[in-house]
Amino acid sequence: MDQNNKQDKVIKQLREDYKIVFNTDEGARVLNDLEKRCHLFVTTFSKDNSHETAFLEGQRSVLIFMKAMIKPNKE
Repeated sequence: MDQNNKQDKVIKQLREDYKIVFNTDEGARVLNDLEKRCHLFVTTFSKDNSHETAFLEGQRSVLIFMKAMIKPNKE
């Protein structure tokens, strides 16, 4: 099995794992909480502190990644 095929299988399994975890009532509550805590729907810009902006945007980017992992595939 070539390296790309092996990596594709790992990513596919990981996407399924994310879906199993977050497609439950408990998982939905956690995601809802993270949307608030990780600034999904609000600006992360801090005019006084670029480090704070970077930190907040880092939190937001992790949540965006998680939501992308549970989004239905278009295969």
